[in-house]
Amino acid sequence: MLKNKLLLVLSSLIVAGSASGQVLKLNAIIDSIVVLHPVVKMYDNEIRSMDEAAKGAKSWMPPEFTTGLWMVPYNPALWKKGNMAQTGMGQYMIGGQQMLPDKKKQNADAAYMNAMSSVEKEKKNASLNELVNAAKGYYYDWIILKKKLLVLQENQKILDFMIRNAEIRYKNGLGKIGAYYKAKAELGKLQNMQLMIENDIKEKRIGINTLMNKNAMDNFDIDTVYQVNDYSTLVFDSLLFYNNRSDLKAIDKDISLTYLKQETERQSLNPQFGIRYEHMFGFGGSPMQYSLMGMLKLPLAKWSSKMNKANIESLKWKANALQSQKEMMASEYSGMAYSMRNEMALKQKQLKLFEDNIIPALRNNYKTMQLGFEQNTEELFMLYDSWESLNMTQIEWLDLLGQVLKLQVSIDRLIEKK
Repeated sequence: MLKNKLLLVLSSLIVAGSASGQVLKLNAIIDSIVVLHPVVKMYDNEIRSMDEAAKGAKSWMPPEFTTGLWMVPYNPALWKKGNMAQTGMGQYMIGGQQMLPDKKKQNADAAYMNAMSSVEKEKKNASLNELVNAAKGYYYDWIILKKKLLVLQENQKILDFMIRNAEIRYKNGLGKIGAYYKAKAELGKLQNMQLMIENDIKEKRIGINTLMNKNAMDNFDIDTVYQVNDYSTLVFDSLLFYNNRSDLKAIDKDISLTYLKQETERQSLNPQFGIRYEHMFGFGGSPMQYSLMGMLKLPLAKWSSKMNKANIESLKWKANALQSQKEMMASEYSGMAYSMRNEMALKQKQLKLFEDNIIPALRNNYKTMQLGFEQNTEELFMLYDSWESLNMTQIEWLDLLGQVLKLQVSIDRLIEKK
């Protein structure tokens, strides 16, 4: 409880400070989601509801009371005391009966009801896994968009340089005008792309605010530091998913619940005992009388045990079905994880080629063309072409990095890494 309160206070401070443009790290965003998202309260209330219901598992059956006339003649004259000390006929009766609880049946019911909320707890964790990784997706997309903005801002400076130099050269009769207009058009495209990226950033901010259960329009920025995880040594076998995936744990709990329900059905086949007491007030001088009787229900009888036995058999096959579902899902997750890891490894190799070879070569080519242009040995269109190749390649590299981070989020979602 103390830990939850501390997290709540922390998240409240984050919320209070975010309106002033606070820079949030991914961990702070995740903490806010875990504490403040409505799905947490929804599942907590559902879990509390089940736990409260479980408190009544060992209750007794309600007692039954009876009262009324017993063996009374229709002729009222016979109710009274007659001649020769003859007593009246008829009695007034009060009575009650109580079925006695079977301790084994109560224990089986209690075990079943106490375990019901365990499924919801795992479902809560599974929902949080989806929410947390949705936030990671928005966060990494935002990082890529910010990096693209930096590239665009740098490119605008380069195009401004080209345009100013081209104007001077054209006025002095030293250059052609064709590449000048091409650079002007590209500058407009860059400005349009910048508007689109800024709008995309707003969308990511709205998405994260919604996941943190905050005002969708609250302003904040993010830390652009990121880490690409290494999954090369991780074995994506069934055991990993059984241990990590909350949805598979929920199926495990469902299987356990099925066996517990089977036990309650078995205990329902046991004899049930009760007691009945009746007290009679006699009419016309008749003595008071009572009856004290034991009661016994025999659900083991063939005609009364069919439903319980059918339920026991049905629950056995339900448990088998759930086990098969669990194995099927684990197998699918394993295949998906290996496929994603393979794709991620390929893209990381491509990123390294871009970073070590392609982009440095294109950047050196641009610098060479820029130097030649400044020394009047290269034309503007040659400089523009070298810049365009560098710009497109940088954007392609950022798109590739974004794909790597998306794959990382997908793998984290699969192995439920928070």
